[in-house]
Amino acid sequence: MSNSFPLLLDTHVWVNYLAASPLLRQTTVKAIDEARSSGDVFVSVISIWEIALLVRLKRLSLHTSVTSWVNQALLLPGVNLLSFSPQIAIDAVDLPDPMHKDPCDRILVASARVERLTLVTRDGDILDFAQATNVAVMKA
Repeated sequence: MSNSFPLLLDTHVWVNYLAASPLLRQTTVKAIDEARSSGDVFVSVISIWEIALLVRLKRLSLHTSVTSWVNQALLLPGVNLLSFSPQIAIDAVDLPDPMHKDPCDRILVASARVERLTLVTRDGDILDFAQATNVAVMKA
């Protein structure tokens, strides 16, 4: 029986997890692996948009096209694509201060709140916001 809980991966966590990057803590990798075994890992469609943007801006380099990378990444067992729902859109706008203005981060935080997921991130601003507002997060 698994002790995992549903996780939403921040964009950088998703990319680093798939790359087996040492930037992620081993406890984080283990938690993601465990959640995957239960089918409880989610990535937001906004992360796909952000990855495409980062590649276009040459701030992220992939070994293949964005389309191929995403298609392969979404084949990983236990990983689910989370859509951008109307409620997530509204919640992203209505987040209380001190949430910063980055639209991708706001959508990820709102997604975690609306869908009752734990957001896995290293983003200091998100971690600070979560502590101030009781959003479920896991430091990557």
